[in-house]
Amino acid sequence: MLDTVNKQFLDDGKYANVEDLDEKLIQFKAKFIECDRDLSGDLDLMDLKYMLEKLGQPKTHLELKKMIKQVDLNNSGTINYHEFILMMLGKSSVLRMILMFEDKKKDAEKPTGVAPKKKITELP
Repeated sequence: MLDTVNKQFLDDGKYANVEDLDEKLIQFKAKFIECDRDLSGDLDLMDLKYMLEKLGQPKTHLELKKMIKQVDLNNSGTINYHEFILMMLGKSSVLRMILMFEDKKKDAEKPTGVAPKKKITELP
């Protein structure tokens, strides 16, 4: 089913100008499958909660419901794969922004070892 949705996006002229669309759809499919923990074909509240906690962006249930509502076009209370792709190709979704910066966060260098000692007068 996910491949069918990907093919619809590839065949749709509205998305012809999206750079590397075929590669992006493969990445979106992998991310969707990873997040759909109960294999229902939709991302529900708990799937979204897991995904955001894994990314270090925990949200309250109210915030999660708002995120789902923002992209849930059929009012099912979940995000199906078609809605997920539309969200990822869109520009304004908070959830999209979190997912797009996931890799950048992983690549950020974290300090290692013991922090240097400072005098109290050197603290901000």
